[in-house]
Amino acid sequence: MDETLTVAVRVKPGASRARVGGRFDGPHGPALIVAVNAPAVDGRATEAARRALADALGVRPAAVSLRAGAASRDKLFLVAHPAPGVPDVLRRLRDGSAG
Repeated sequence: MDETLTVAVRVKPGASRARVGGRFDGPHGPALIVAVNAPAVDGRATEAARRALADALGVRPAAVSLRAGAASRDKLFLVAHPAPGVPDVLRRLRDGSAG
């Protein structure tokens, strides 16, 4: 099992409600859409997206860190030591095959 899982994310700041799910084909490949209430100011949307991603994947927020894209809507997050089921959860969220 890999030590880290890289997750491409498309952040939608200033959303009316926080939501994790859906797919966006961005510069880092197929990305998971993370809508957050926080505005894109002073890294607040990035932090909100990091926490929302951790919650959706069922991992501790401390296990998720930003690897690239601090000033972009297209970000890469790293999940440290993901449990075996985490990649499947990610796929279901991103590709809409939850069910």
